[in-house]
Order: sequence, then structure tokens, then C-alpha cells
Amino acid sequence: MTDASLATRVISTGKGPAPAAGRGLAPAAAVLLAVATAALLPAGPVAAQEMDHAAHMMHGMDGGWRMPPMDPNMPMIPGLEMALPPVEPFLAAAGIDVMTLPEARPSEVVHLEAGDTFNVDVTIVRRTLNDHTAAMYGYNGQYPGPLIRAPQGSTVVVRVTNRIESPTTVHWHGLRLENRFDGVETLTQDPIEVGESFTYELHVPDAGMFWYHPHMREDVQQDLGLYGNLLVSSPDPDYYGPAHREEMLVLDDILMDDQGFIPWGREAPTHALMGRFGNVMLVNGVTAHGLQVRPGEVVRFFMTNVANTRTFNVTFGSAHVKLVASDVSRFERETWVSSVVIAPAERYVVDVVFPEEGEVAIANTIQAINHFRGEFYPHVDTLALVTVAGSPVADQVTEAYETLRGIEGMAAETEAMRGHLGRAPDYTLEATVRVQGLPLPIIRSMEMDTLYIPPMEWNDAMPMMNWLSSGTQVTWILRDLATGRENDDIHWTFQRGDLVKIRVFNSPVSFHPMNHPIHVHGQRFVVLARDDVPNDNLVWKDTAILPVGSTMDILVEMSNPGDWMLHCHIAEHLSAGMMFHFTVEE
Repeated sequence: MTDASLATRVISTGKGPAPAAGRGLAPAAAVLLAVATAALLPAGPVAAQEMDHAAHMMHGMDGGWRMPPMDPNMPMIPGLEMALPPVEPFLAAAGIDVMTLPEARPSEVVHLEAGDTFNVDVTIVRRTLNDHTAAMYGYNGQYPGPLIRAPQGSTVVVRVTNRIESPTTVHWHGLRLENRFDGVETLTQDPIEVGESFTYELHVPDAGMFWYHPHMREDVQQDLGLYGNLLVSSPDPDYYGPAHREEMLVLDDILMDDQGFIPWGREAPTHALMGRFGNVMLVNGVTAHGLQVRPGEVVRFFMTNVANTRTFNVTFGSAHVKLVASDVSRFERETWVSSVVIAPAERYVVDVVFPEEGEVAIANTIQAINHFRGEFYPHVDTLALVTVAGSPVADQVTEAYETLRGIEGMAAETEAMRGHLGRAPDYTLEATVRVQGLPLPIIRSMEMDTLYIPPMEWNDAMPMMNWLSSGTQVTWILRDLATGRENDDIHWTFQRGDLVKIRVFNSPVSFHPMNHPIHVHGQRFVVLARDDVPNDNLVWKDTAILPVGSTMDILVEMSNPGDWMLHCHIAEHLSAGMMFHFTVEE
């Protein structure tokens, strides 16, 4: 079972790991929640008018907090009408005339060879999204940041200068690089203070698509536009199969209302329960990405998910989609898929042919959930439009597309990994959550809401409760079951060359069970099994999604000495504590 098969298992049907024993189905949760809501609700039309007025007043607060956009089918939880997050609101470049800022530019491609140096400025820029002009951030003033291309095995130098209003770092996600250039504040480097610079030496031992982003308050800085790709090319011209062209799809979302961006938390993140879901979809930094292809043309898409928390299920209309590669390598064999599940920080490479003229939507096709009503419902967001037009293509590349390749080198590399399927894990982690100081209506509503547990949160099904839950009140936890240690109290030590089997269990018995994309810095791993079902098509990963109630066995190749992080890549969960460090000794 590949990670991509999560689409069949969890998305298409809305099914997944069974709810915990004794827990009911969604309708039961909805009934109980409705009863409790009625008990809390003020009686009569006058009280309802007062609630509407209070919500409107809060929504209109100039320069402060505004209530996040709400689905009309998700009514306000009584008792929260005037509630605000317990942190101060933050917007970039507050108090500055946004029209004095330089306008951001589309991403440019930078080709680097071994030994080359590239300068990157972290800057404040002006962007217009959904007819709202506001301050955002950019690497070299671009959205996304420059696409850096470098040959496999090379070492390139990137000098980063910080020109935004807060300290930052750059994490080179997925690279097995020298530890001191990993970009983790206090662990591998000091923050890059405002006006200061830091020089990264990037050795790139693996071919594939990687990306770079901040590792300080990434819930804010990354969401405001600080992300870019690093594409490492193999010297083997047949590393991937033949394609007519390559396209980048950088998937993101951002939270807006009719006044612009909903502010972020200054001292700590808001949206600490589910992460900050956006309601405006972005591809390559824009809301209306489009491309034109010819019928029969083989298009290779390099996809990266840079969203704070949203996992996408990407469909390409009814087009034939070939799954080729993921984070750090190709799959053992290419496969046909109907969609691609891509969690925050993951990358996938797919080849697609659009055979007929017309317009095809690349879409996020999900089973959303309404926690208040306890209902699943289908939901589709168009991410990009493909216009298929022109003279058809029918050549050797098109013909080769119909063949699914087996990758002998990859299969030989991973065959030894399967020998670890039967052995006990070296470590077992449990993912859970602890809360303190949340408003009572949230506590009561959540206690009833978790009568049913969806394995994946595809949408923000409780916007108000999520927004009001800050990183000062929510602690997301990775717990070592052998020692009971949690988060930063965990510290594992390995030797270079160790193959370490880690089992991660996502407990369904907590205040708010939630899927987690687990990311390991500086190393690579394979997902050996999910829920004791062996993975029959291995690929080297650095990030993998773990649904609620599921167990995931990963085998980490400890190949890179240094002090490294393991954490959840939902930005708000990371900021709320869901991380720890481990050491690989020479």
C-alpha cells in the first residue's frame, strides 16, 4: 500500500481507521451537540439580535481582531459571541502605507552550478489577492521565491539577508545537508536578526524536488509568502521517463474576508487546534493559475504543499495520472492513480496527459465535514485551469507514457528495508494533545464533537473554536511511550549508519484528534507499513501523513551526523510544542 492509496482509503469514501471503541457515528454527535447548544443559547428573538449585533461589532473592529469567515451552515457556538484570541493581532508592515512597498514579482528560475553563490533578500512586498492589496513577504521580492536549480552532488552557496521586521532563518526542507546549515533556531544556528545575513552551504546529494522556508514562526512568515523550491537534477538523463515539458505546482491557501487578511497571532499562533486553514486557494502564489497544453502532450508536474495545515487531494479531471516520485526519490515502480494526497511539506512528481481539447480543472476534491451537523459532504476547489488546445501530439514520448517503469536501482536500495518489517520498533511515539484555559463553550462543544473522529481533517470544520484556540492554551504532544517523555524532553542518540524503526500512533482518544504530517530533518526514511499493512511500493520520504487512529512504521536511515528535529509539519502544531531533537553521532 503506497501513501497515495490514502486517496482511496480515506478520501473518496470518507472512511478510514475505525472510531475508538464506544464512540458513536456522526449523527449521534450532531444530535448531542445540538441539544447542548440549545441549552446554552439565549432564548427569544431579542437575544438572537443581540448575538448578531455583537458578532457584527467584533467583525468591524478596525485594525484588530475580526471573526474568521464562517460557513452559513456552521452557526456560532453560544457564549463565544464576543470572544477573542488571547494574543495580540499581527499584520505585516502594520502602520506603513502599503503603496510605498515594492510590488512582488512572479518567481524566477536561477540555475546554479557547483560552487556558485546566490544572494537572497527576505523582504516586505506588496501583493494584491482577491482584490485586496496588502503587505506580504517574499524571497527576493518574488512569489514563490526563486526556483533554484542545481545538479545532484553539487554544493552551492546561498547568502540570506533579513529585511523584514522580525528574526528569521531558512530551513532547506528534505536536504541531507551539513547540520549547521539546517536553519533551526538555537539548535543549528542563531536567528538572522533584522538587517543581518547568514550564509548557507547547501550540499545536494539526492535528486528531486525540495523546498525552503523559515523555521521561526513559520505559521506567520511562511503563510505570508516565504517559500520556494529547490530542484536538484540527476546526471542520469533517464532518471524520470520522457516528458514534453515540466510544470511547478506550489499549493497553498490563505485566510481572508471582505476586509483582507485575517490577522495572525503576535505572541503565539491562533488556530492551534486544527491549524490555520485558508479559504482562498493559491497555486504558484496566485488565485487563477492556468496553463495551455496540446492534446497528447506529456506534462510532468512537480507538486509541493506549502500550506500551514491543509492536506490536498489533487485531481486532474479525468486525465490519466502516472505517479512517479515523492520527497527524496522515485517510487520502486510507477503506478496509475486517480488523485494525489499531498500533506503539508510533501512533494510528489506526476506525469499527466490530457488527450482531448477543452478545459480541465486541476482541483482539490475532498469529503469535507461539518462538525456542528456531524455530516460529510463533497467539496471541490479549483486550483488551476488547463486549456487543452492546438495540434495533437503523438510521438515517442506520448507512446512511452503508456509504459509503467520499474526502477531497478530504487528496488535494490529498498529491498533490504523490507527485512525490518517483522522486527519490533526501536521506539514508539504517540501523538496527542493537551489543553488548558480554553473558553468553557469550546470545552463542552469539543467533548461532544469527539464522539465521532474523522481520520483526516480536509477542511476547517469549526472555524470559530479553532481561531480562538492559541498556542498558549494548546500543547500538541509527541510522547515516547517507553519513557513517558514528551516533546523537547525526548532526546534520542544514534550512530551514523543505524537503521531505526519508529512506530508512530495517532491516538483517537484526546481533546481533538487530528492528522499529522511527520517530518524528519536531515535524514530520509521509508514508510514500511500503515496499520500493520506492508507498503508494497517504497519511496524515500522526509514527510509522511498520519491519519487519526492509525499507526505508521517508518525506517529512518541515520546517514547524516548532527542534531536534528522530528516534528509535525502543521505550522501551528509545531509552534504549540509538537517537536523534539535527536542526535546522530559520527
